[in-house]
Amino acid sequence: MYFRLKELRLNNNLLQKNMANVLNISEITYTHYESEYYIIPLKYLIILCDYFQVSLDYIFGFTTNNNYTDHINGYSLEKFGLRLKQYRKENKLTQNVLACDLNTNRSVIANYERGRTLIATPFLYTICKKYNISADYLLGRINEPINY
Repeated sequence: MYFRLKELRLNNNLLQKNMANVLNISEITYTHYESEYYIIPLKYLIILCDYFQVSLDYIFGFTTNNNYTDHINGYSLEKFGLRLKQYRKENKLTQNVLACDLNTNRSVIANYERGRTLIATPFLYTICKKYNISADYLLGRINEPINY
């Protein structure tokens, strides 16, 4: 996976310490996220998107457009679940097929679709990259679907 964390930080003349403070984590943890030694949790990516006023699709490297005009801060588990299910059904994918794509089980997909849990960063990245759909749309951060 490729994230634009370092690029965003440097373009805004910030230190890793500043970013750690924004996320309320240790500097070493942030350093590991930025170097992709650890995978940054989605909840932190959303905080950074809101802080820098950029799209998640931009941070993921799916687009060079750094923001959408109609973006909404945060995310919606309920919208994510509904949109994931709708997208899966429109594309004739079963929960089992999607689970197989993510190397997980069907119950994980079912929990995402019910809005019970926030999707793991690598799962969201994989879905969006493989199926060319906007992470911001799936998470309810924008209202119109965008395909890449």
